[in-house]
Amino acid sequence: MSGRRVARALSVAALTGLLVVSAAAAYGAESRRGGGAVEDLIPLPDGFQPEGIAIGPGGTAYLGSLADGDIYAVDLRTGEGETISQGPGTPSVGLKLDQFGRLFVAGGTSGTARVIDSATGDLLADFQLAQPPAFINDVILTRDGAWFTNSFAAELYFLPVEPSGGLPDESVIVPLTGEWMQQPGFNANGIAETPDHKALLVIQSATATLFRVDRETGEATKVDLGGASLPAGDGLLVIGRTLYVVQNQLNQVAVIRLDASGMRGALVETLTDPDFRVPTTVARYGSGLFLPNARFGVPPTPDTEYEVVRVDR
Repeated sequence: MSGRRVARALSVAALTGLLVVSAAAAYGAESRRGGGAVEDLIPLPDGFQPEGIAIGPGGTAYLGSLADGDIYAVDLRTGEGETISQGPGTPSVGLKLDQFGRLFVAGGTSGTARVIDSATGDLLADFQLAQPPAFINDVILTRDGAWFTNSFAAELYFLPVEPSGGLPDESVIVPLTGEWMQQPGFNANGIAETPDHKALLVIQSATATLFRVDRETGEATKVDLGGASLPAGDGLLVIGRTLYVVQNQLNQVAVIRLDASGMRGALVETLTDPDFRVPTTVARYGSGLFLPNARFGVPPTPDTEYEVVRVDR
């Protein structure tokens, strides 16, 4: 870790009034601004078991706990943070932040999606997307709502959101069809939008395959990557025409240049870092990418250390 910026120890007294997100962020987008220095290695609470990450426009990162569903907020510039929302005792997996300062949280084995006020930590809504056994894994925000994956079922779930921010009464189930073939184990994992915002991208972990999914019909088509596969594919992030695919157990991030439609792409680079310890998801802030280390394979204890790693993009 020589030469890296490491966050200082947390100061509880410094947390008062900290970590309130601005509601002026672009809907569902990670922040494009990044004033001031940020930390390269940001400790999380011992035993936290992070998975998903979202970042607000002021440099506040939000992370969910697989252990109990807590939501932790941390200032990327100082490393100071606090738990802003107590979990329900079930996992918080992928999460995204909207322009109203609300976190949309995938609920893992609970089969649910939660909407949380990032400023107060209050639970605003709770949707039962699927009955167990389920694993609601990841979420992407589009112009008209939130889409969730289920790693145990060949279907997506859509929560339509009104322009004013109004939430629906229930979700819409969209079965995955076309070239999608459900496999034993983990299937639909990370999800993102195509560069032209007309379709979705979903990584199928069991087959190391990236799919383009029609939002209206659920028809899935394999993305032509020129023969490249994406083993251990997890979280996805699209910036312009660049797709970042976190490959968790490989401790690397595949960088893919897509066409506008998301039908074709080419692997152009692979990012890695000596501090990666099974990263799962990725969010951007300024010129950096931020990835939480889930440390899958290490038996979790109350004393197990976790952190967020920054890499250049």
